[in-house]
Amino acid sequence: MLGTTMSSSIAPGNSTSQRRIAFATIVGTTIEWYDFFIYATTAGLVFAQLFFQPAGEEIALLLSFATVGISFLFRPLGAFLAGHFGDVIGRRAMLVATLILMGAATTLIGVLPTYSQIGIAAPILLLLLRILQGISAGGEWGGAVLMAVEHAPADRRGRAGSWPQLGVPLGFLLASGMTALMTGVISPGDAYLQWGWRVPFLASALLIVVGFMIRRSVAESPVFMEIAKRGKQAHLPIVTLFKRHWYLVLLAALVFAGNGTLGYMTTGGFLNNYAIKVQGIDTTAVLIAAVFAAIVWFFSTLTAGYLADVIGRRRTFLIGFALQAVIVFPIFLLIDTGGLPGLYIALLLISTGLGLTYGPLAAWYAEIFPASIRFSGVSITYAVGAVLGGAFAPMIAQHLLGATRTTAAVSMYLLIATLLGAAATLCLRDRPGIALGPDNEAEQANDSTIFAPRKPARELAGKR
Repeated sequence: MLGTTMSSSIAPGNSTSQRRIAFATIVGTTIEWYDFFIYATTAGLVFAQLFFQPAGEEIALLLSFATVGISFLFRPLGAFLAGHFGDVIGRRAMLVATLILMGAATTLIGVLPTYSQIGIAAPILLLLLRILQGISAGGEWGGAVLMAVEHAPADRRGRAGSWPQLGVPLGFLLASGMTALMTGVISPGDAYLQWGWRVPFLASALLIVVGFMIRRSVAESPVFMEIAKRGKQAHLPIVTLFKRHWYLVLLAALVFAGNGTLGYMTTGGFLNNYAIKVQGIDTTAVLIAAVFAAIVWFFSTLTAGYLADVIGRRRTFLIGFALQAVIVFPIFLLIDTGGLPGLYIALLLISTGLGLTYGPLAAWYAEIFPASIRFSGVSITYAVGAVLGGAFAPMIAQHLLGATRTTAAVSMYLLIATLLGAAATLCLRDRPGIALGPDNEAEQANDSTIFAPRKPARELAGKR
């Protein structure tokens, strides 16, 4: 059996430091993902009218969703940059840098002139700022999860890894809640289209100050501190990653893609737009339902982190993918026939499945990559999975709906992505308790997939 401690010279933090890290990772990722999701939430509501109107209503909506997806193509760039420097100079520095970049881009969107004011320059600038958001999102996740998992005791990594994951549903909740507040209370009707949509973007300027102070207060990961102390940083971690572990990147990316394709039906704005524009449900009521979905997603993610420590990461994922496969057809039937109550039930089912296939992700990713290239490995894998699964999912779904005039095509698309994610899950081995420190690189590089033969302990010890 593989080691059950981090390393002979690395000890996890005490309960006080664990709570501080949990708080810092949750708050930081919540702010980052609020910034990211406020764009996706707004894209389906106003960007088509304000930035792409000359293209016509249907094409404008597709273009609006396309800007959501195009940013994902730049998430690997953010992952490459943050992964490289995160493995060379540390996890914490990258967390602070990505937070500042995301907040600055989001705030600038809030003051951006529209097409009627500056013409074609408006959608171009909007796209450029969205690309900066994508770069930041691509680099942020890897640092956040490694700070949580590498600080944690071996038997609590699933729970610790779920902390930064909680920032995603909380960010979605905050974005949906802010938008609902603007559309329903502060700036209803035309006022929201005229100026109200800008307020949630401008609020990022305040949030970034809070996030900066919190992230600066957290100690560096003990694994990286040990790597730096011994001078074992990889000079070209990305080259090593793709030379020796490319197949692992692909399989683990497909696991996340199976989650992200369904996830971005909600967070990417497609379901909101479908419920509002196709089924005629009130905008604010739909946004409140999205808040409900985020709450369910939060608790299912937290539950999945605990399950990952009890029954394993792999089994938890497979339960989640099984649920996703069962619900992808009924969810649209519920919305079509049940109105607002049906939307709530559909979102309950979706959010439960998403949590089960998201909560264990951080711990599993951290345990399948060697210490010296771990930041690059988890960041790039997550970014590639986001491109494969989430990038253009809302746009693809909108195109399928427009071309076929039926949601059955959308459901089939979601089912295929779910089955691919489940298949990739079956190809990876569960490795809870594996030592994460730099002394154990040989074990970390071995036995991560079912295709790799298990090497005897004597042979592994000789490679240290």
